[in-house]
Amino acid sequence: MTISRRAASLSRTVVATAMGACLVAGCGTLPGGSGGSGGTITVMTFAPEGTGATNMPGMTGMAKAYERWVNAKGGINGRKLRVLTCNEKNTPSGAADCARKAVAEKAVAVVGSYSQHGRAFMAPLEAEGIPFIGGYGVSSEEFQSPLSYPVNGGQSVLIAGAGHQLGRVCDQVALVRPDTIAGDTLPVLLNAGLRANKMADAADIRAAEDSADFKPQASEALAHTTGTGKEKDKGCVTAVLGERTETFFDAFRRTEPQRRKPQISSVLGSVSQSLVDRTGGRESPFEGAYITSWYPVASDPVWEPMRKVVTDFAFGDDTVDPDDSGAQTTWIAYTVLSEIVKRFGEDEDVDARRVKRSLNESQPVKTGGLTPDLSWRYQDMRAVAGFPRIVNGQVTFQIVQSGRLVAQPGEKSLDMTPTLVQAPRTA
Repeated sequence: MTISRRAASLSRTVVATAMGACLVAGCGTLPGGSGGSGGTITVMTFAPEGTGATNMPGMTGMAKAYERWVNAKGGINGRKLRVLTCNEKNTPSGAADCARKAVAEKAVAVVGSYSQHGRAFMAPLEAEGIPFIGGYGVSSEEFQSPLSYPVNGGQSVLIAGAGHQLGRVCDQVALVRPDTIAGDTLPVLLNAGLRANKMADAADIRAAEDSADFKPQASEALAHTTGTGKEKDKGCVTAVLGERTETFFDAFRRTEPQRRKPQISSVLGSVSQSLVDRTGGRESPFEGAYITSWYPVASDPVWEPMRKVVTDFAFGDDTVDPDDSGAQTTWIAYTVLSEIVKRFGEDEDVDARRVKRSLNESQPVKTGGLTPDLSWRYQDMRAVAGFPRIVNGQVTFQIVQSGRLVAQPGEKSLDMTPTLVQAPRTA
């Protein structure tokens, strides 16, 4: 019995020693680890699809293309990337369901997603400490939650930028926007940009988010922008209605009488290159429209790496349009994720808590010239009421010329943060 007990004790000692040596040498990760050498990192991307309002299938399509591309070249520092996708359905319950799925699947982050229902999806993610990287920027919670890491300034900087763009050329402005909680912030932001150019506030025209008839709003917008009858006055109409923007401008174009054609404008996401192509290219009703964007024009060479991935790994998914701002945002968000994960040691566990800590403490992340270097440390936050998480307030100004979105002549990219700092609180 004594010999047997001694043998068992020796056996346990040898096994323990071997396990310790293996851990020191980096043989693998501990049970439950998600991201050591040879491990798998799970993330999620969600966006609305097949709804009666705004749909963003290109964002989930871009996420899956990125997954195939990065795994084909060995993953991120040897870690396989597993991308879950979810249809957010453009409803609070759909957004919450996607967030809960991310929790259940132990995602280390939600990346490059779209939802206007920030309260619904942020609460489950915050409860589990899961960071939200590079949302589209349509909900105010994306710029308030300490678990959110935006890559652009969201709709706030786009709308303020549109106000700046129109304030330089217009005498009267009418804004057509959704009659929603998210839509209620838009007039305040547009007016901030207009006031920076000593312009009067825009007329605020509301519309049902899923409306198919915009004739009343079109007539109201025309009345507000051609009402003075002064030949020197220039009216401008801007619509920010997501996929319904095309429907509105079609109704606006048909509204009579139009003695003088007002300048039309919108923001990227409501108007895109694919929309211009689909509505006639050079003959499109959007010819001459002013567009505000977060990023360089789609023809800029800085987008070539993304275009190659779409060509090689989207596998015929025609929802993935490299000119689309949703797909572009998802690409940038996954670029951030990749750069953050590369900063972990080969055998260091990658989980939501460690990803969050790295985002909070790391040096700025480069995105290949698509944005300024991004950093979410405390000292990088901006003093914007209602949007304290904005770290990138840059916009670019574009115009539709000969059927293509090109840089607006004479206009350089502009940081809208100072304008937003002066704006009244909107959230």
